[in-house]
This record gives sequence, C-alpha cells and structure tokens, in this order.
Amino acid sequence: MRRRQHLVCLLLGSNIQPEHHLALAAARLQDLVEVVLSSSVWETPPVGSDDADFLNAALLIRTPLEAASLKKHILLPLEEQLGRVRSRDKYAARTIDLDLITYDDLLLDPTLWQYAHRAVPVSEVLPGYRSESGESLKEAALRLGRQTPLRLRPDVAMPGSAQPTRNRA
Repeated sequence: MRRRQHLVCLLLGSNIQPEHHLALAAARLQDLVEVVLSSSVWETPPVGSDDADFLNAALLIRTPLEAASLKKHILLPLEEQLGRVRSRDKYAARTIDLDLITYDDLLLDPTLWQYAHRAVPVSEVLPGYRSESGESLKEAALRLGRQTPLRLRPDVAMPGSAQPTRNRA
C-alpha cells in the first residue's frame, strides 16, 4: 500500500556564504524528498539585525512524512550538517534556515503574510494560496515587495527552478 504524500512548502534562507549554502541545502533536500518546484532566489536585507543580506528561495516538495517528522528527521539534521548554530538571538546570521511554511493546505507560518523575504519566493510556487481575508499570496508579494528592497539573483542555481523536477534518489 502506498503511503499518502503531503505537499509541503519550505523556505530556505542563508546569509553566511549564502550562494553556497542555499544551493547545497536545496541539492541535499532533492536527495531526501521529491522536489516538485523551486522558486527563484531573492536577495533581501535581514530583519532585526545589521548582518549581511539574506538569500531566500522556496521549495514545493512531496513527502510521506508528517510535519513534525519532516522537521525532526530531515530539516533540523540538515541545518546542523550545514553548520547552523542556534543562539538566543533569533535574528543571528546563519548558514541555512529551513522553515516549514505550508503543509498540505495548512499555513504553519503566519509571518508569510508580513514579510517580503517570505511572501515573494513562496508566491512563485504557491501563487494562488489565499489568506483568511482572501488576499492571494501573489498580491501580498507585490504589496510587500514595494516596501522592501528585493533583488532577483539568477546567478544562484536552484534545482528545478520554475519547472517540475523528479527526486534523484
């Protein structure tokens, strides 16, 4: 019997050697889960600090894992492997940050609607996703993008960017 597959949106972010760490995290994830679609890579200023700019991208993945298992067995160990150091400062610089944004149709991170660095990449893989008020994520990304300096980074390669991909494993 085939296990149920869940459609999950992840947000990847890095501001320590971000070109290297973002691409490496995406490549490793592609070996662990089915990457359905990748967003473009976007450069944004950090929130809450004066550290280096972040690179952010979203991945739409399929997995049989429940959200807690995905985080515990895939995302947190991958962050650790890539040198993520957690501290009391939630705005500290990081090699990689892997956030669960949606799980099936359930929103796990309500800050999606508040920050351009989240809304813009996620809107590329879930453009029709809607808030409780009815605003589409694409509309929110346009609204938030007018308030935050964003720069598209086509020089940073992501697996499956703007097209469906298959798991290599």
